[in-house]
Amino acid sequence: MRTHLKLPALAIIAVLLAGACSSSTPSTAPGGSSAASAPAASAPASAAASEAPSAAAADPTPEPAKACAQSQDPGAMQMWERSGGNKGMVDILVCAWNAANPTKPINLSYIVHTEMVAKIAQGVASGDVPDLMGMDLIYAPQFENAGQLVDITDQSKDWPELADVSPGHKTVATFNDRLYGVPLYADVSALFYNKDLFTKAGLDPNKPPTSLAEIKTYADKITALGDGVTGYYLPGNCAGCNIFTVGPLMWASGATIEANKCGDEPLVGDGVKAVDQWARDMVAAKNVPDSARAETGATFAEQFGTGKIGMMGTGNFNIVLARDQMKDHPFTFGISLLPGTEAGKYASFIGGDLVVIPKGSKRVDDSLAFMHYLLNDTQQVELYAKALNLPTRTDPKLTDNQYYKAEPLMGDVAKALAVGKTPYSLTFFEQINDPAGPWLQQLQKAYYTTDDLDTVINDGKTAMKAISCK
Repeated sequence: MRTHLKLPALAIIAVLLAGACSSSTPSTAPGGSSAASAPAASAPASAAASEAPSAAAADPTPEPAKACAQSQDPGAMQMWERSGGNKGMVDILVCAWNAANPTKPINLSYIVHTEMVAKIAQGVASGDVPDLMGMDLIYAPQFENAGQLVDITDQSKDWPELADVSPGHKTVATFNDRLYGVPLYADVSALFYNKDLFTKAGLDPNKPPTSLAEIKTYADKITALGDGVTGYYLPGNCAGCNIFTVGPLMWASGATIEANKCGDEPLVGDGVKAVDQWARDMVAAKNVPDSARAETGATFAEQFGTGKIGMMGTGNFNIVLARDQMKDHPFTFGISLLPGTEAGKYASFIGGDLVVIPKGSKRVDDSLAFMHYLLNDTQQVELYAKALNLPTRTDPKLTDNQYYKAEPLMGDVAKALAVGKTPYSLTFFEQINDPAGPWLQQLQKAYYTTDDLDTVINDGKTAMKAISCK
């Protein structure tokens, strides 16, 4: 049993990965695309309380939900969703529910993500909470640990869809073997590669790399093309971008990154050092643009669409973003999985949001009906896939649809759900997403110094272990 956190310790501020991916995306994906949950991140106030005022002041007022996702019915269910996520998809989901359930409408409101937890804490104390809440999945364990969410285990035990729900979402929605939420939307990281640059470099555009060694070999050839082209992109100053795109390289190489709880060992396995050395070699070979060293996440999602990057770990949201960017310089690209040291071993970071029921909700049964509605086969295809978003279940039949056939890359990126992982930790921000934290520090030393990697990793390990026991 974890010690329950007090409410004030749950207050969060957002730091763009950009600053998922989050956890808000570096560049919010438009309409039908997903915003990665790995670039923007929320942190416990205890970790960065001094930054909260300025961060909150800079956070823009969220756009209102679409008219069809709002309701003036005095009996409407109230739903809060954080700003900075995939607004387009959430609007679609609520609009569809309202059309199908006119006697049980939802009134959707977007809350500034830096204010979300404080508002929930106040609501729990006063008994005035929304009936439903969408939240960045990575912080669900904190709410579960604090006893602020409704346990839906017994009410959902007969839902067959839970058998193949997104494993990353299910991991963080589960606490002490009890379930507290279901996926609202999903984002995954994958390997995007520029087929035109592959062809120019003499590589087979239909054979993406299957290991880190192949990435290095391919990148060497692509960088040799010159004219500002580089083989790969590593975000040098963005903690969240790196857990989203470099973390999977380590997982695929058999490594463990974060300490889930006090006593756990972080940065375990030969894969940590192997990926650090690989990244150091990539930077030294000039396979990564020099400008990437300053990448805070603010321009992360815009890099692949320039046409100057041969390969890049990024998210499904980049399909729409890249196509929009390349109108003036079209190129063909493909999507594969992020590999490890051993050929054929892959991993992905699963991000996105959960939908949960705050303690004190007066509409638990109706809220459960909405949750189950989202998991239905029809909604998975006709709402998520039609909007070129990922399904939130891994059943292969859900990706065999007319919408993905028209945009085959969606089927390719959806494969990442089956190899995805979402970290589970009550100190995720302090260990991983803090821009001054040990995760980014050890990566920066690997990328940009010649420091002994064993020492670099051990320093990171010590810092992360200490954080997990605070």
